[in-house]
Amino acid sequence: MTPPTAEDVRDEPVLRAVEITKVYGGTHALKGVSLDIAPGRVTVLFGENGAGKSTLMKILSAVEPPTTGLIELDGSVVRFGSARDAADRGISIIHQELSLCANLSIEDNLFLGRERTRRGLVDSGVQRDLALKVLRRLDGTIDPATPVGELRLGQQQLVEIARALLQNARVLIMDEPTSALSTPEVEVLFKVIRDLTAQRVAVVYISHHLEEALDIADDVAVLRDGSMVATARAEDVDLAWVVRTMVGREQEGLFPSRGTYTGAVALEAVELSVADPASPDRLAVDQVSFSVRAGETVGIFGLMGSGRTELLECLAGRIPAASGTARLHGRPVTGPVRGRIRAGLALVPEDRQRDGLVQTMTVGQNLSLAALTGFVRRLVVDRREERSGIDSMIADVTVKTSGPDAPIGSLSGGNQQKVVIGKMLMTGPRVLLLDEPSRGVDVGAKADVFALMAQQAEHGLAVLFTTSEAEEALHVPDRLLVLVRGRLVADLRAGEVTRDRLMSLADGADTTEKASDE
Repeated sequence: MTPPTAEDVRDEPVLRAVEITKVYGGTHALKGVSLDIAPGRVTVLFGENGAGKSTLMKILSAVEPPTTGLIELDGSVVRFGSARDAADRGISIIHQELSLCANLSIEDNLFLGRERTRRGLVDSGVQRDLALKVLRRLDGTIDPATPVGELRLGQQQLVEIARALLQNARVLIMDEPTSALSTPEVEVLFKVIRDLTAQRVAVVYISHHLEEALDIADDVAVLRDGSMVATARAEDVDLAWVVRTMVGREQEGLFPSRGTYTGAVALEAVELSVADPASPDRLAVDQVSFSVRAGETVGIFGLMGSGRTELLECLAGRIPAASGTARLHGRPVTGPVRGRIRAGLALVPEDRQRDGLVQTMTVGQNLSLAALTGFVRRLVVDRREERSGIDSMIADVTVKTSGPDAPIGSLSGGNQQKVVIGKMLMTGPRVLLLDEPSRGVDVGAKADVFALMAQQAEHGLAVLFTTSEAEEALHVPDRLLVLVRGRLVADLRAGEVTRDRLMSLADGADTTEKASDE
């Protein structure tokens, strides 16, 4: 008998799912799924929203039990009593939606439920030292005493990762860990992941950023409609294979064809400056000027800290301008959000969970919320007319739901995003602002969102959106603006820039491109 090689030993699974089935009511979320997780390797799990990725990860980490099937740890069948039990055995999970307490400090969040004590009291000194150490490992410069509510979304994600690292995980499950991270932060995370795998930690990684995930992958697995349809070594596949296996079509079909526009200027910013909400003494947006025409789709590309979100929030009235002017169809636009919505300016925010949806409401209630005054007849909401508008919008934005009365939480991330877009479209906007509209949605839902944006532009809306994804910036807009540390460094027509040039501009390394606003 041939003795096992080093390769064989390395690939012996530390965690294994065997014929896992999960049934919710009459719906099969997982259908006989098997997956091997090897120590010292990164296993990337691909699949559209609703494919079963998060359900499988919840079962592996004992957040939920399987309906049938087995979980093996180090070759032995295990039945964890709880997620805490699984964590104590070395299986940690970072969930897609953040689970931090905004009113507590970073340090308190890191040790919540796992406080370090001495003689029955919390040992703050030990906790602070450990917090500093793990944050330094993530290349963080954040003070552990800072309240989490004061952090940017990307910084909050790093805190989630730090909390998992403190548990000394043998298996680390990351569900969309980079969804809110800037390019430098992603690079830091990847370095941490490689450090962990060098110590034989097994990493399971879920991401809708396909190219990024392939960069870090050792092994790949693809779920479709609750079934495991393919597994492979990362070096044996490419992006086209991943897309084809996930959705059954080529990547080129994911981006809409660009339209032509002849409309007048709908939105204009003239030397607009915005103070940084976190540091009012500095500018998040610095004397930016540009315009967007009716029927045109304009993208704003920039890394985290570029000011792209602050720019859109200022235009929408969520934060004030420090100086400069915004004009809507030639008229200065001022005042609060509600007045700007009435004037025809609507914003789809970046954080749909916090700012775009009311989790206790139904799909229909969320859709009509911003447009309720339009259904008022004789001081009373006409529920029949409201329901008709809701039904039409569900069809228009292709929300996959059992009906308007379904809880919003029952929808996938992509369908929730469609609801947020539909909610703002029900206000009848002439200018549609979208902040990272594809964040946290799968590749199929991204295609639907981009197609919806293109459709609105064809109907005469001016569409302005932000993105930190280079492929989106290159393929979706008619025109592309590039922001670096609050300043507009380039205004480019579609097809005028390569990916390498775009990243060079966004990093601030290339300053030769002059903005040429039309």
